[in-house]
Amino acid sequence: MTQHSAAGRPADRARRRSGGQGGRPPVSSPHVTTRLADIAAQAGVSEATVSRVLNGKPGVAATTRQSVLAALDVLGYERPVRLRQRSEGLVGLITPELENPIFPALAQVIGQALTRQGYTPVLATQTPGGSTEDELTEMLVDRGVSGIIYVSGLHADTTADMQRYDRLRAQDVPFVLVDGFSPKVQAPFISPDDRAAMTLAVTHLVSLGHTRIGLALGPKRFVPVQRKIEGFTLAMQDLLGLAHDDIEQRLIQHSLYTLEGGQAAASALIERGCTAVVCASDMMALGAIRAARQRGLDVPRDVSVVGFDDSVLIAFTDPPLTTIRKPVPAMGQAAVRTLLEEIGGTPAPHSEFVFMPELVVRGSTASVPGGRQRS
Repeated sequence: MTQHSAAGRPADRARRRSGGQGGRPPVSSPHVTTRLADIAAQAGVSEATVSRVLNGKPGVAATTRQSVLAALDVLGYERPVRLRQRSEGLVGLITPELENPIFPALAQVIGQALTRQGYTPVLATQTPGGSTEDELTEMLVDRGVSGIIYVSGLHADTTADMQRYDRLRAQDVPFVLVDGFSPKVQAPFISPDDRAAMTLAVTHLVSLGHTRIGLALGPKRFVPVQRKIEGFTLAMQDLLGLAHDDIEQRLIQHSLYTLEGGQAAASALIERGCTAVVCASDMMALGAIRAARQRGLDVPRDVSVVGFDDSVLIAFTDPPLTTIRKPVPAMGQAAVRTLLEEIGGTPAPHSEFVFMPELVVRGSTASVPGGRQRS
């Protein structure tokens, strides 16, 4: 993610043509109003449109904005400092830790899509005890990034202060939020359909004869967790006729999104008689398999396990993991496309683009053993 594209550095080309000597008048000088007409005529737009572009105002189509900037170069005017900084083509990508393989996979898709469009992605990763999301945001803004993509950030935490995103918006920095939704943030969101994912998993396990199905997932304060619970509960009610309270108290276990977290959660669910466990990440699912084996149980003969993400190499585990495939390529490309529209002056409405996941059946799920269908 350190490649630089010439297409993303028009400011450098403009400076080279001017020789960096300041012989050409800056557009930001007090006399700029006398030149608006020339720039407008060159770009084929109105003076009002030129003014909006130079002042960084929204509501200007990307092609129109580029025409105005090209007119500045042709006429020999320097771009305003703010526009020069944003035209460097840097885009920030803030992710959680990279130990979960789904985050590097998403970062790779986003990075490749940005590079194809002439932008240089700048990966900023949060680590325990390291820089916070706010500190990483400040660092990226100071570097003059054109925009920022957040993956599983504080926007997914229902207890977090969402005013941080209002402050970023006030700085005219476009951003897109992936995994998580908040009605308090005026921005486009990109998400998988977590509710549908749970319906796919439960339907699959019920078709195999399982009736005691547990759900292992992360802390409840996160939006994706809440949505998975909603989908799981509704599917268990519809397909098995279970009571809401029984599902919530006996069949849902919160933990951490780690192998150890999955192991702890699955141990509790197996102890309560579950013959199948749906996990909110592939890492948790690997922990669930370990929990079953520590009890002398075989996966999938005694306990079936379903993951979530379809991470790299997960098809080669022992056994190969049945999982819900997160639509990473579609989500990553949509995040980039939406951000570039924002950068181009045509911001998306406050909305959420939801992508359908896919059930991938492998070797970690099987029919419930005879005599264990009811507990």
